[in-house]
Amino acid sequence: MEFIDFSIIIATYNRPIQLTSCLEALTQIDYREFEVIVVDDGSSESLQPIILPFQSRLKLTLIEQKNQGPAAARNAGAKIATGDYIVFTDDDCIPQSTWLTALAKSLQVNPNNLVGGKILNALPDNPYASTSQGIIDVVYDYYHTVSKPLRFFASNNFALSREAFNDLGGFNETFWASEDREFCDRWLQAGYSLTYIPEAIIFHAHDLNLSSFWQQHFNYGRGAYRFYQIRAKRGSEGLKVEPQFYRNLVLYPFSFPSVNQFFVSFWLNLFIAQLANLFGYFWEKRQFITKKSKLFY
Repeated sequence: MEFIDFSIIIATYNRPIQLTSCLEALTQIDYREFEVIVVDDGSSESLQPIILPFQSRLKLTLIEQKNQGPAAARNAGAKIATGDYIVFTDDDCIPQSTWLTALAKSLQVNPNNLVGGKILNALPDNPYASTSQGIIDVVYDYYHTVSKPLRFFASNNFALSREAFNDLGGFNETFWASEDREFCDRWLQAGYSLTYIPEAIIFHAHDLNLSSFWQQHFNYGRGAYRFYQIRAKRGSEGLKVEPQFYRNLVLYPFSFPSVNQFFVSFWLNLFIAQLANLFGYFWEKRQFITKKSKLFY
């Protein structure tokens, strides 16, 4: 089989401890050769002391830029990538040793597909991290088994052709969240496909509290409004409300073997997430209408 040449792109912002763990995990990857590009999106402290110890263990490049958001940071990494295929992950993710091998096996069979791996929660005792990951689990399971074709992969664990990524213009930099959802939709509109590879595993250590959990889902709501506006502009069919998806979301805690406090915390946090999403959606809509109205004065 042909060797897949990978460039791993990691966007980071003010999380040096998490980045250190991520880079340490990459030193244990069983793949024979790959490059790593870390894009510092305006962190308050220099990452040079973090990067330096790994430069003898990894083919590692650091890019520094002003804070422009994760979409812009990932695009900056893709611009200097030398691999034929680029892989995106985040600074708070811990890839498993066989991660790249699993992605490569799929790309060798389907070289023109965007392939996404499995994301596991590294912080099961954090109720907010557990809820956020639970929502992703339901999305992946639903669109993989119930409502095909697949529509979306989170940008902390997917790989694709660098040429195809650049041809599509990369991530939309007006998005500060949900840019992966918009990109995957554009990818499908261009006639490409998505493939799920559950063997390509990362652990996600997203250490959320109530405030950051609210902000995360508020930003998802903002991204959702932008996403629907973009789809409408290009004449795409409207997305349908799928009751079974929401049913699966509510029933998600029952997939665990025993009843515990996670049940209550998941449902409470799910309500908070949906409320934050709704607030974010209408906040972004108001911003859009206000900006549009100013054009007529």
